[in-house]
Amino acid sequence: MEAMEDDSLDVKDDHNHNYCASGSGKARTYLSSRLSDVTTVPQPVPSGGEAGSRRGKQWSGSSSSTGGSKFMDSDSGSESSEVSETDCAALPAAVEGKFTLDSTSKFLLNAMAVEDYRKNHWPNLEKAIDRLLIQNPTDHISVSYAQIYSYIYKCVCQQHSELLYNDLMSKITTHLQHVSTRLQASSPENFIENFNVALNQYTASLQCIVPVFMYLNKFYIESKLNRDLRDDLMKLFADHVAEKHVNTLMPLLIEAYSMPFKVQPSTMASVVNGLYSLRPDWAQLAPALFSGFIPQINPPTVESLLSDYAARDQKLQMELSMNGFPRGDQSRKRASEDS
Repeated sequence: MEAMEDDSLDVKDDHNHNYCASGSGKARTYLSSRLSDVTTVPQPVPSGGEAGSRRGKQWSGSSSSTGGSKFMDSDSGSESSEVSETDCAALPAAVEGKFTLDSTSKFLLNAMAVEDYRKNHWPNLEKAIDRLLIQNPTDHISVSYAQIYSYIYKCVCQQHSELLYNDLMSKITTHLQHVSTRLQASSPENFIENFNVALNQYTASLQCIVPVFMYLNKFYIESKLNRDLRDDLMKLFADHVAEKHVNTLMPLLIEAYSMPFKVQPSTMASVVNGLYSLRPDWAQLAPALFSGFIPQINPPTVESLLSDYAARDQKLQMELSMNGFPRGDQSRKRASEDS
């Protein structure tokens, strides 16, 4: 009886009917017996025995490997082993289903974010851009720049930078196409003035548009496209407005330059400087015209051509005199101190 009591103390039953040995030394003995029993073929048990009628069987290993300890495998323990094997077999399918669910979730979240951008963010930004594009340099339009910047910040943070950039470029391209159509309907007498108004109005709009899109410019256009927003927007004006009308505009500018004050000097200077900033190579179409407003257009002065320069200056003075610009009464010139 005492031996049986000692043996009963070696094995304890938890609430799941899993038996374990008590004590640190006995626990190690129990684990070693389980590992050895897994690889040991069980001995047949005589029929009719109580152990043979129950699924909870007593596995007996060699005395040297078990150290005399006993291991009872209950029904719950056997079932848990079977479930574990089934779970392991089903693991790839479960993992595959999990990844599929995650991918679907991400797709749905992106779709919802794009839908929110289309319904809420971009319509508000589009209205603000419209108001900024149609303003005159002297007009004051009440626009909440903080709200516009907030929309742009959210769009960039939600990974809509490329979408926002493309929408902005498309919006301004459409606007410039309308500007080009209106210029095409202008009369030659007003063409230079109308072109100057369109150019000044557009550059004034960019002074407001570029700062509010600063976050997009910094974290997408400069970092990923290696460009600048203002340069891209000015290129749109050059491509869709100036380039389409430069062949009409240049002869009018040359004619106006040959007839002083036919067009206001400030307008002439604004248009010529504007064309040069858009495309510097356009200066080669009329070097004399551009050199009158922009320094260092002509090649450097050569000493051997000084006589040609003097003759050109005399010709210009004669043309000015013939067009009603006399040199004045030279007799009223103040005498020098030596006389």
